[in-house]
Amino acid sequence: MTRFAPTLPHSSNPPRIGGDRRATRWRPGLRGEAGGACHHAEIFASADEASGAAFALALAIDAADESVDHRPWLWVQDKAAIRLSGRPYRPGLPEALRHRLIHVAADRAEDALFALEEGLRCRDLAFVIGEIAGNPRALDFTASRRLSLVAERHGVPLWLVRLAARHDLGSARMRWDVAAAPSPPPRWNPQGPGDPRWRADLFRAHVFQPGQWMLGHDGERQALAVFAPDHGGMVPGAGDRPLAAEQRSA
Repeated sequence: MTRFAPTLPHSSNPPRIGGDRRATRWRPGLRGEAGGACHHAEIFASADEASGAAFALALAIDAADESVDHRPWLWVQDKAAIRLSGRPYRPGLPEALRHRLIHVAADRAEDALFALEEGLRCRDLAFVIGEIAGNPRALDFTASRRLSLVAERHGVPLWLVRLAARHDLGSARMRWDVAAAPSPPPRWNPQGPGDPRWRADLFRAHVFQPGQWMLGHDGERQALAVFAPDHGGMVPGAGDRPLAAEQRSA
């Protein structure tokens, strides 16, 4: 995996702390009350690429204050997820996280859910990442609700990756559809890999308005950044300019 770090906002509008916060647009760098205190998020991703786990890790780092938080973190996978995406590659993780990783390989989805719930009860963990493949019967709305309640009660955030899964009922406060996007060419080495980017669709959110972004790692700022803002920015040249102006410019 490629190295990421927090935070670069793409909007100058400050989040609203009181009243109806649904008007707030999500952006990288929101934490705590301003970030809607999201402790449970789901990321739906294809099993043919590693975008789901990479995006979950990027969001987890972005939401945490890694400059002061040096607690361990937990990564739980069921057997089907390991078969599809492989185990975490420790040398590919951000350097500050490598020695803090606790990895759990569970045989069944039921075992993975148990490990996730127990991890969320441990306040000595900075965050928890889970990977579960498909739509196992054990991960129903009741199980999802239990994860939400435990995460909120103990203040440990959960980023649950749903590999090759359809959208089902769930209580996650934020639900994302994520796919890999082309990386930009490296600045200094054209033959090297570029910084990771994702097409991210926030299709359900408890606090924020749904939206779509092109997100990625900003190598210069060492931060998660927005490269194409919500909705219109993803289509070059789109807008509601009058036709007469277009004809004059032609």
